[in-house]
This record gives sequence, C-alpha cells and structure tokens, in this order.
Amino acid sequence: MTEQSQDRPAVHSKGVLAFYEWLEALGSAIIIAMILFTFILRVNEVKGDSMLPNYTEGTRVIVQAIGYQPAVGDVVVIDATHTNLDEFVIKRVIATEGQTVDFDEFGTVCVDGQPLDESAYLDPSVGTYSYDISFPQTVPEGCVFVLGDNRGYSTDSRSSDLGMVDARYVIGKVQFAFGGN
Repeated sequence: MTEQSQDRPAVHSKGVLAFYEWLEALGSAIIIAMILFTFILRVNEVKGDSMLPNYTEGTRVIVQAIGYQPAVGDVVVIDATHTNLDEFVIKRVIATEGQTVDFDEFGTVCVDGQPLDESAYLDPSVGTYSYDISFPQTVPEGCVFVLGDNRGYSTDSRSSDLGMVDARYVIGKVQFAFGGN
C-alpha cells in the first residue's frame, strides 16, 4: 500500500465522523425545540376582531406557557373550550383576584375606583357593547377579569359566555406576535 492510499480511509472516516456529529447536533436541536414548544412556549393564532387594532385575524402569537402568573395589562391566551366560546381566545388582563371592576357611564373601565389608563392600546373611537353581567364586580380568588381591546366586538369577562376566568385556564402571556392580515 502506498502512503496515499493509507490516508484515504482516514479522510473518509473524518467525513463520516463529521456527518454523524452534524446529525447528532440536528437531532439535539429538534428535541430541544420540541421540548421548548411543548412545555415552555406555545404558538397560537388570533381568531376574530376582538383584539383590533393590536392583533389582527391570523396573527400568530408566541406564548410563555410555564412559570407565568397573570398580571394587569398582560395580553394572554385563554383556554375557553369549557365555556360557551369553545375555543382558545386572546384577551388583556384588566384585574386580578380581589380587585373590583366597574364601568362609568362612558364605558371607561375603573379598577378599585380608579379609571384605568388604556391609552397605550385602546382605540378611543371604538365603542362598547351591552353586557349581561352587572357591575361593579370583585374578581374572585384564583381568577382574572379580561377584556378585548376592540371592546365593541369582544366577548370577554363582561359576558356570561366567558365571565371571570379561572387563572388555571390562562395558557400564558403573549411574548411575541407575527404575521396576520
């Protein structure tokens, strides 16, 4: 055997070794992505107009699903499959347990007697609709009060179809949005 032919198997085995290392890295990345998107992050799609103008129909949202406690102002995905809505919905947390929610004669949300500043996300030209729950309401322990940003077209905690949301049904907080119409 010549010296050149002895080098060939070594080069070939280095190529095979590199391929297996690449395959192992790819497999590890796939497993990590599966764990990440199964237990830690979730992807949901916005359906309907209840969160306009901030989230449009078809927008996909990445949701932090683990280690999250609902907080006022957060946009969350809720598993409403056990309600009359029978779907996953996206809403904004307005109040948490123990807080009292009311609406003034102009539809302004008041939490614990104070008007809520919603100028950062609410279109002032959008009206409200009649609701079938009387106010003021105090949010029960372990629950949240949620509203859609497009108040005139949102079925939310003002309606008995959804009502106060048990925090166990809050899937998580929206961290990132992409796509949509």
